[in-house]
Amino acid sequence: MNDSAEQDPPMSLIAHLTELRDRLLRAVLAIVVGFVVLFPFANEIYGFVSAPLRALMPAGSTMIATGVASPFLTPFKLSLVLAIFLAIPVILFQIWGFIAPGLYQKEKRIAVPLLASSVLLFYTGAAFAYFVVFPLIFAFFTSVGPDSVQVMTDINSYLDFVLKLFLAFGIAFEMPIVAVVLIWTGTTTADSLAAKRPYLILGCFVFGMLLTPPDIISQSLLAIPMWLLFELGVFFGRLLETKPDPTQSDQ
Repeated sequence: MNDSAEQDPPMSLIAHLTELRDRLLRAVLAIVVGFVVLFPFANEIYGFVSAPLRALMPAGSTMIATGVASPFLTPFKLSLVLAIFLAIPVILFQIWGFIAPGLYQKEKRIAVPLLASSVLLFYTGAAFAYFVVFPLIFAFFTSVGPDSVQVMTDINSYLDFVLKLFLAFGIAFEMPIVAVVLIWTGTTTADSLAAKRPYLILGCFVFGMLLTPPDIISQSLLAIPMWLLFELGVFFGRLLETKPDPTQSDQ
């Protein structure tokens, strides 16, 4: 039996739209539930997120709120973003449930590990930013300022800064998935990607320059993992290339 015979019966346009609506509602509900659970602990969560900077601030310094509503809105925004962040597996599951009926069985066997790996890599990138990058770049920033300037960071500005880095590192850690998908779909080959390695390394540093603070430490902490993850993606891409296609064995 070939793959096409294993497809689910076709659905009408109305049925597709109804299913899409239901899955969107489930994704939004997951975000709302996460926000309701997290918001009562918003101040504690902000304290955890700001800990890498506060641990390095000079004695007597503190974070400040320059906006009237910042003490409320900043933890509110953090809780909402974190709810979306934690709901990513549910959101991807709903997306997968919507598109899976249109895929062949061999595509499903590869897509499921790719989706799970993409979630894990995104979370790993965010964790790498928090535990490795933040202490290094904040130590650099707090040590190079003039002695006459006291470090007192605005809480909203700090949140915008770290959310940008969380997103940058989360996306950067998706590099193996991008490489594997490009090879799997036949857009390119592992050898072709490997031949473009010098340009890729340059691109990683340009990406790091655009998305991180203007210092070589943070740029390198983003670019070097991207390059290593690219090599990992090429490695797994080679495995996909050399794996025999069972649908072609009988032809």
